[in-house]
Amino acid sequence: MIFTLALVIIFVFLRQTIRTLIFSFNATPDFDFMIYFARHIGATVENDLMLIPAPLGDGSIRKLSFGPEFKITQHHYVLKEDLIIKRNASGQGNELITVFFYSNEQPLGISYGSDPHIQFSERDESAIQVTSNDLNSTIRFPAGYMIHYMVIAVSPAYLKSLLALKEQNTTIETITGSGNSFLFLEKMTAEIRLLQKNLGAVDISNSLSQFYMHVKVQELLYLLFERLSKRESIPHKNINSADAARLLHIRNEVLSDLSTPPVLSELAGIAAMSETKLKQLFKQAFGDTIYNYFQQARMEEAAFLLKQGKRSVAEVGYELGFTNLSHFSRLFERHYGLKPKRYGSTG
Repeated sequence: MIFTLALVIIFVFLRQTIRTLIFSFNATPDFDFMIYFARHIGATVENDLMLIPAPLGDGSIRKLSFGPEFKITQHHYVLKEDLIIKRNASGQGNELITVFFYSNEQPLGISYGSDPHIQFSERDESAIQVTSNDLNSTIRFPAGYMIHYMVIAVSPAYLKSLLALKEQNTTIETITGSGNSFLFLEKMTAEIRLLQKNLGAVDISNSLSQFYMHVKVQELLYLLFERLSKRESIPHKNINSADAARLLHIRNEVLSDLSTPPVLSELAGIAAMSETKLKQLFKQAFGDTIYNYFQQARMEEAAFLLKQGKRSVAEVGYELGFTNLSHFSRLFERHYGLKPKRYGSTG
């Protein structure tokens, strides 16, 4: 008992000794994140590369510019302090589109507006966010973990010319249009994750690296927008930072208990929205209805548990709230093409 208490005290002490590094900026189209972040932490930038000072951690940030309307920054580091990045809204609507790729395995704390941090990514579910620059956001990166993410900043007009779509749906039209406020979230596929990882390993001292990166970043955007273009074409409703915060909170509520289907009226009460507004904004942001989103997460959790091999099919089914195992088996096969037992036995 005394030993356990001592461990708790040591843990609390260690957590209290970890300081927090806070960086706040205004999301204007001409803002250079790396230059100002380097000044904030006392680092130097040379050839568009910033090394993290040894007292703060290890790693780097590098920037590539493909013109005034198309830039990327790549973050790859481990910090000795928690890092909080606050983006303050600037302008009206989408003067700038920010595409955020986060591929770490540890949870990502993110919030919009003034709400507490919302845990967004879990296990290998990485985050892809596409936002207009008029939303406030706060992201917390924990100390002691490898941080690996990429931000693409592109103007709506440039992206529209880059995509050159003949037939657009409302999602693409909203992103590439003018005066729209939006937040779209997508899961990171294995293909996108691998491409992002490969981009982080490119030797930028090579004379052809700029050309290679330009091609590959466009491929990254293709993979993302190919998914976004498959979303149902529904009328877009502008959102603000408070709406975005509520949506992430509702998402967490939906995923907090995968054994119990969500009740729309209860979620609407939590979000302080009408049921109609919540349904519309959730589907708009996440690309699916609340129930389908829940069901997909349920099947993903089932797949994860089955792959661990520690539970039987029946145990997994009951744990996820299925009283009819035949129904569970049919639903799982519909999602993964294999019955649960066979899926769990495959390598």
